[in-house]
Amino acid sequence: MWKQAIEDTLQKTRANIERFGDLFPHVSENDIYHLNPNNEWTDGFWSGILWLSYQYTGEKVFQEAAQRTVASFKERLENNVALEHHDIGFLYSLSSKAQWILERDENARQLTLQAADVLMKRWRPKGQYIQAWGPEGDAANGGRIIIDCMLNLPLLYWAYEQTGNEKYKEVAIIHADLSRRYLVRGDDSSYHTFYFDQETGEPLRGGTHQGYQDGSTWTRGQAWGIYGFALSYRYTKNPLYLETAVRMARYFFERLPQDDVVYWDFNAPVNAETKRDSSASAIASAGTLEILEHLAADDANRAYLENGVQRSMTGLVKSYATIGKPDAQGFIERGSYSVRGGAAPDDYMIWGDYYYLEALLRLEKGFKGYWYE
Repeated sequence: MWKQAIEDTLQKTRANIERFGDLFPHVSENDIYHLNPNNEWTDGFWSGILWLSYQYTGEKVFQEAAQRTVASFKERLENNVALEHHDIGFLYSLSSKAQWILERDENARQLTLQAADVLMKRWRPKGQYIQAWGPEGDAANGGRIIIDCMLNLPLLYWAYEQTGNEKYKEVAIIHADLSRRYLVRGDDSSYHTFYFDQETGEPLRGGTHQGYQDGSTWTRGQAWGIYGFALSYRYTKNPLYLETAVRMARYFFERLPQDDVVYWDFNAPVNAETKRDSSASAIASAGTLEILEHLAADDANRAYLENGVQRSMTGLVKSYATIGKPDAQGFIERGSYSVRGGAAPDDYMIWGDYYYLEALLRLEKGFKGYWYE
């Protein structure tokens, strides 16, 4: 089943290389991807899909397309295009760092280190956190962290390993610890966002930007936490990070609906109109496969988490994948970008496509993605 699903993504990616040209897919409308000239936070995921496809097949069509995206990311960094946010890890881990991992291209390595320095500019020494969005001192966002950042921290861990500069790792660990303390709640659910006083770092309140309400659990946020804490464990070997990832994964899988693909928020009222988020299921699956690499064979959580991944991925392949629709641009249907904001609430998500393919390749070939070497 996994191999057939992978082959389907490869067929679609070949067609998308022709469709997209030098542009980058973001989210869809009426099953057509919105394209941009590399100015969205999501553009690394298209690059990641191309690198994964090349790694799996060895085909030059994927390699050359992926290399062109890295050239675009170099230009984006040089011109400082839409980099006023913390998603630098999403952008450069899956583009230039992927190229470094696969091809040992020194220019790609240097570009990735430069990107890590851009992310470090988000560090706020007074508050001791990485600011998610907006300029320093911004009234609305100056004191805000969000759980998505857990997937951006691997860029800093990697930069430390490459350079020996302790500051990269120190900042990543402080932010991970803060996220664990304030974004992960006592019942293993999560806030999407948390606010701190910009001057003192005093914790103020938890909230949401894309979830159902401030106290609810946005499923994609929970998935970011699962994968992000698992990766922080890989880099630091702090057992608290692995424990947190496991607890968040159990919370996620304990709440799977009948078809095993989650709704957009675990607390949203469920009826015939409730939106799904297939991308959350894909992220959680890839993240849990990372967790399983670190659990002992006799760990009490292993069987449960393995079953959760199998259920989620089988649900995606059988009920949400566009297998049998050769003209489809996306790999999995019914992702949601911002249900509350009315932005692509039931569409293709390029990050959903990326994590779906990464999870398939982990299952079929043991590939790891490009979050670490």
